[in-house]
Amino acid sequence: MAAAPGEGGGGGVDGPQRDGRGEAEQPGGSGGQGPPPAPQLTETLGFYESNRRRERRRGRTELSLLRFLSAELTRGYFLEHNEAKYTERRERVYTCLRIPRELEKLMVFGIFLCLDAFLYVFTLLPLRVFLALFRLLTLPCYGLRDRRLLQPAQVCDILKGVILVICYFMMHYVDYSMMYHLIRGQSVIKLYIIYNMLEVADRLFSSFGQDILDALYWTATEPKERKRAHIGVIPHFFMAVLYVFLHAILIMVQATTLNVAFNSHNKSLLTIMMSNNFVEIKGSVFKKFEKNNLFQMSNSDIKERFTNYVLLLIVCLRNMEQFSWNPDHLWVLFPDVCMVIASEIAVDIVKHAFITKFNDITADVYSEYRASLAFDLVSSRQKNAYTDYSDSVARRMGFIPLPLAVLLIRVVTSSIKVQGILSYACVILFYFGLISLKVLNSIVLLGKSCQYVKEAKMEEKLSNPPSTCTPGKPSSKSQNKCKPSQGLSTEENLSASITKQPIHQKENIIPLLVTSTSDQFLTTPDGDEKDITQDNSELKHRSSKKDLLEIDRFTICGNRID
Repeated sequence: MAAAPGEGGGGGVDGPQRDGRGEAEQPGGSGGQGPPPAPQLTETLGFYESNRRRERRRGRTELSLLRFLSAELTRGYFLEHNEAKYTERRERVYTCLRIPRELEKLMVFGIFLCLDAFLYVFTLLPLRVFLALFRLLTLPCYGLRDRRLLQPAQVCDILKGVILVICYFMMHYVDYSMMYHLIRGQSVIKLYIIYNMLEVADRLFSSFGQDILDALYWTATEPKERKRAHIGVIPHFFMAVLYVFLHAILIMVQATTLNVAFNSHNKSLLTIMMSNNFVEIKGSVFKKFEKNNLFQMSNSDIKERFTNYVLLLIVCLRNMEQFSWNPDHLWVLFPDVCMVIASEIAVDIVKHAFITKFNDITADVYSEYRASLAFDLVSSRQKNAYTDYSDSVARRMGFIPLPLAVLLIRVVTSSIKVQGILSYACVILFYFGLISLKVLNSIVLLGKSCQYVKEAKMEEKLSNPPSTCTPGKPSSKSQNKCKPSQGLSTEENLSASITKQPIHQKENIIPLLVTSTSDQFLTTPDGDEKDITQDNSELKHRSSKKDLLEIDRFTICGNRID
């Protein structure tokens, strides 16, 4: 047994030498120790497992309700880690807060535009018709120096006046009292359905009515040298008279239904009709809207609000007549009138606020819409204007003043009895007051429109005459023909083009259908606009965007999606 150490390490050598020699003789020459034996590995693993179980038991004992509440009360976070997200949310809130102010600016401007076009029918149109008839009667005294008996604008004025007079006399055969009692005898739900159907029918009539009137104007003023491609002036005239008469009856039924709602004892019908405005939010807010679609819906809201104001005026006139013009009854109607107006304003604000929020549209877009409406007004005062302003408003907003004017004249003449010289003197003074209001409103609107056009940097478009190419086929030479005058500055050219009279073109030049420059761009034009002589694919894409107003100009519902 004494020889065992000598066998393993060369006997007779002391412990340290044996240990050093043993280390030197280990394979690999790395000087490290070998793997521990199996009992030592088992002991190490057991130690680690016991520590893990001990920590798990300690963690269970630390999970308590008090520690959870303490962690919830002292837990922190940093919003700056997602700065872009929270900045965007804050801008959305600011946009929603700016929407009421910007929207009401557009609404007020648009309502005064509709008022200007509406007052034109009562004030300047009769004077223009009188001047046109005077020219027609005195034409033999001056000789036929011009091939035209009347200018195109004078022909259109005479047609408007004749349509207005014929429809007014036709409205005398419609009994308003019988219609009122017939509608009042219906149930509330039936009247609610009838009122909704009348609103849809009014939009459909407006969408097709201006086309009928435009067809009549163009047929009556089209150059006679051209090959006849129409059915004649007389059929178009009868179609226009029939349209204005039917549309006036439709608006009368709307006013009568609203009058029944005002005079109902429990006001249930009026409440249902007001709640119908809030249903409009559901049909508009959750749809996709672009800037063009929102502009159409804004024009529709302007027209709807102005029409409601006229309907409320008719309702007040009829009720005041029934109560012998007692001023005390006006204060009875006043709360209901304010409630209808307030609900309309609230619905418009909520609708536009959420549409701009869901579609990421800024509040500045309403100033662009206002500039576009102002451009229509200023361009109609140019020397190269191709349409009257009242017709321009009708095409842009779908507001046709002739049927509404016929109905208002019918209601006023049946509600107010004029007897005696003093009454006629009051009527004449009232007429001169309307003319003064129309002139003052036109001057203020024209000044504001010039300001908005300059702010939007759209003056250069005004100095260019409207393009004479066919819509959808732009010519590359049209840009060269439409250069502004070189001798005048932009502001001088703007003011000069507004005050000058339209210049009649030569007869040997065949006039083609023109497209308004305001229809070619909806809002403020981009500075770096591409050339119109690009390839066909880009041209089709751009024309589809620009022709949206030309197709959807009457704004049936304002909810179209590209």
